[in-house]
Amino acid sequence: MELVSISKELEFATHMSAQEIRLELAVHLYTSGKLSIGKASELAAMSTVGFQCLLSSRGIPVSYKEDDFRDDLETITRLTSLR
Repeated sequence: MELVSISKELEFATHMSAQEIRLELAVHLYTSGKLSIGKASELAAMSTVGFQCLLSSRGIPVSYKEDDFRDDLETITRLTSLR
């Protein structure tokens, strides 16, 4: 599933692939506090761990806020109830 459609014109203008543009958009929205790490990694079509590694390679600190903790706790609860 493609979350954001990138036009060929934008790819041409930026000299970047659609995936590269999505990745840069995800990094920007994460660092500006507009997206959680989960949503940013989803936009970048990466695992959360992979996105965290990318951020680390760029010297961008990963913030872990109370909302992130709640989201993780909810996911763990949901996954353990599937067993």
